[in-house]
Amino acid sequence: MSTESAQEFYGRWARLYDLIARRTPGIARLRRRAAAACRLEPGDTVVEMGCGTGANLPSLRERVGPEGTVIGIDFTGPVLERARAATAAFDNVHVVQGDATQPPVGGALEDEGPGVDGEIDAILATFVVGMLDDPAGAVDDWCDLVGPDGTVVLANAARSDEWYAPPVNAVFRAIVVLSTPPTTQLRYENEPHIRLDEKIDAAHARLRERSSAVADETHVFGVVRLTGGVLE
Repeated sequence: MSTESAQEFYGRWARLYDLIARRTPGIARLRRRAAAACRLEPGDTVVEMGCGTGANLPSLRERVGPEGTVIGIDFTGPVLERARAATAAFDNVHVVQGDATQPPVGGALEDEGPGVDGEIDAILATFVVGMLDDPAGAVDDWCDLVGPDGTVVLANAARSDEWYAPPVNAVFRAIVVLSTPPTTQLRYENEPHIRLDEKIDAAHARLRERSSAVADETHVFGVVRLTGGVLE
């Protein structure tokens, strides 16, 4: 799928994704846990890769306080409009259009926000790495951005390994198929939920290799995996 078609697809479904991101049972607790795993303190700088409609940004801002900086990066315009609206009351939350694999940080953010020339204390990526061509490589880049003592946190959905997994995974497969363009395709040479599992496994494994774990958990019937690590 090209970048342009991905932007069109996710832009068209921005309203539905926003509803899912905020109203799915258990999702609010998961987002709070992901923010806590970032180990943020007042005054810190945190970057969210693939911030979507901004569901995580208020929780991150609460942890860094008014003296900290929160930057959300996403590549889809209609999605970012919702993120900007959700954080309009905060002058230290900045939503920027960009690619999570080539994030506009470490220098000027053009006219959309402040440059991040100093230390990035944490990077959060929720439900993002499964959309990347090289998820492990992206994790390497994010680890390099935060540097020693910085924190990287990943939260992603994959098939459950719990004893009750079969019906849960059947629902999960249907959701993955419906959220993977083209949604009208019924048969795949390579099943999208299996490809998603492989990408998520690779990303989370790379983070474990690069860091000391501060979180390694499953949530929402074992479907959501949360991994957080401090860089050494």
